[in-house]
Amino acid sequence: MFESTLIAAIALVFILEGLLPFAFPDLWRKIMAQAILLSERELRKMGLISIVIGLALLLFFSE
Repeated sequence: MFESTLIAAIALVFILEGLLPFAFPDLWRKIMAQAILLSERELRKMGLISIVIGLALLLFFSE
């Protein structure tokens, strides 16, 4: 059960990551160009925020 759940979660990450460049390639390119200009500290902060949001969603909405 754990393996199939993990594979499903990874698959959803790929799907969600692919939505923006597929639907809005110009916007995605602009966002990536701006991301290159961010400092390492800013990128790490964004990554941490993303992790915290993901963990909170898992905590509050998982059965």
